[in-house]
Amino acid sequence: MLCMGALICAASLHAQTADVENIETLQEVVIIDSKFDLPRENSGKVITRISSEELEQSRGQSLPDVINRVSGIEIGGSRGNEGQNLGYYIRGGRNRQVVVLVDGIQVNDPSSIANDFDLRLLPLSQIASVEIIKGASSTLYGSGAGAAVISIQTKQPSEETIQLRLQSSVGSNQSQQDQEFSPAEIQNSVSIGGRLKNWEYQTRFSQRYADNLSAVSAPSGEDFKENPFRKYNAYAQVGYAFNEALNFQVFGNYDKFSSSFDNYDFTDGSNKLNSDQLRVGSKWEYTYGKGNVVLNASYNMLDREVEAEFPNTFDSRLLVFDAYNKYNFGKGLYALAGINGQFSNFNSYEVPWGESEMQQRISEEDAHFEIVDPYVNVVYASDFGLNLNLGTRVNMHSNYGEHWVYNFNPSYNLLLKESSLKFLASYSTAYITPSLYQLYDPMYGSDALKPEENRTLEGGLEFNAPRFRASAVYFNRKEKNFIDYVLTDPENYIYSYYNIADEFTADGVEVELSAQLMEALAFTGNYTYTQTEERFALRIPKHKINAGLDYSLGKANLSLKYQFNDDRPDSFYNETLMATEVVTLESFGLLDMFASYQLSEQLQLFGGVYNIANTDYIELYGYSTRGRNVRLGFSLVL
Repeated sequence: MLCMGALICAASLHAQTADVENIETLQEVVIIDSKFDLPRENSGKVITRISSEELEQSRGQSLPDVINRVSGIEIGGSRGNEGQNLGYYIRGGRNRQVVVLVDGIQVNDPSSIANDFDLRLLPLSQIASVEIIKGASSTLYGSGAGAAVISIQTKQPSEETIQLRLQSSVGSNQSQQDQEFSPAEIQNSVSIGGRLKNWEYQTRFSQRYADNLSAVSAPSGEDFKENPFRKYNAYAQVGYAFNEALNFQVFGNYDKFSSSFDNYDFTDGSNKLNSDQLRVGSKWEYTYGKGNVVLNASYNMLDREVEAEFPNTFDSRLLVFDAYNKYNFGKGLYALAGINGQFSNFNSYEVPWGESEMQQRISEEDAHFEIVDPYVNVVYASDFGLNLNLGTRVNMHSNYGEHWVYNFNPSYNLLLKESSLKFLASYSTAYITPSLYQLYDPMYGSDALKPEENRTLEGGLEFNAPRFRASAVYFNRKEKNFIDYVLTDPENYIYSYYNIADEFTADGVEVELSAQLMEALAFTGNYTYTQTEERFALRIPKHKINAGLDYSLGKANLSLKYQFNDDRPDSFYNETLMATEVVTLESFGLLDMFASYQLSEQLQLFGGVYNIANTDYIELYGYSTRGRNVRLGFSLVL
């Protein structure tokens, strides 16, 4: 397997290719770094855009599986049991430093430790595209945008009066030791939508079930129980265009999932996590002359219940809005002014260690905070190659008062006949406030926590040609007031969240390459080097490589994807020593294959083989990983 990885890496360097970004012309439009629809060459960032074609090639996978192939990103837990908690390790950062947007609206869970969002809740079959920007982006996206912003656009209604889409797949879900290939993972989705005069509408439903895999890795000779995972999603949207200038959309989204997990000491167990989430919202857009006014708003209600030896129940409420005005002054000058707000509430019941009665519910007056942030951003795209992206925001937090963040991002685009060479640099800051869980959880929270402060320095270049793209970026992230989970009372052995006094730095290099080798064959790949201090390097590979071949001939498509993860440190609590122990997880390489065939204009068949070599590896200490698996499915459009 290592030999296979070396051959693919060598081919990647020789062919000079890149990651999941498809080969597109220089006029590719990106939005995430300015909120304006601007050509890629006017952006001062290296932005990853996962197109609808790449998503279609990955049918049957989850969204974390696809994003895990992007340079600078490692999503821990995505290769194991479906119910495993996910860790978003981006440029040395953590979950709480990543903002997720769905159709322009920020989504998160105020009752979770990291105030994050579970990407598995979004069915891949319902996503149109994904844009990812790395580095501090708090100026445009507020508290939490310290390491990356992931902006997800879902599929819009068909231009037809009515259209029906069906997708279904079945596959195995087994470890390296179990190679019977019995059906254990089932996915189904259906959507109906269309347009009628000034109206648009769509409804979507999806279901995912997985079984046949234990959450934790069973010791040799033992057979642990399976830990099933079930997820359901329902979505409805209605939109109306009053005229060419004014339109609106309203939506409702319901997610429900249930997962089974083993005991915290890596022994077999029958614990359960049940989650219900309802999200409703609206988007209004008004266009006038050279300007555009947008209002996004959503209200989220989430309830979670943990059925275990020490049960927990959580509920949270979140109101988010983002209103902004964009204006094009002409001659390459664009300006944006907006205001962003988040109103969060959190309640929990928990059973403390050694006690038999439930603790009292936290009152809503204690477990809540409000954030209201005005912000401005200016973009200048000259006709001689110079681009400037400047912005600032004042974070107004009910607990912490005011704090300014800012962004300075110049770039220069040198035109070379049909190609271009872009030089870029940026200096940006971010402000990450503690989550409600970290502040007010009755067992582990601390209301003395300070917000984390983060700054990112970047410099690099990007070369674009009609059939070739290459980029290299150096990044340097510095953090202070890092929030960690530490032993704060050794005598009573009590852990809680605490600000680390030391500053720490994470730096590295991201190289992305892509080339259309011939009309039917494209090669893509990337390399990431991440260096951070040992204490903060848990589960982050120093070296990570992705490479892929995509072959398209008529109605058939074939893709090979390879991923290499370097050695990584991990930690666990050793009950024998009564101390936290650090271990080194060995490097591993995985090779996957995907194929599809357009049987007719309406019907497509697809399938895949994952971990072809059945590599035995550890992603998270003590937890199982998937071995060789297969999946078959179809997509039907009527």
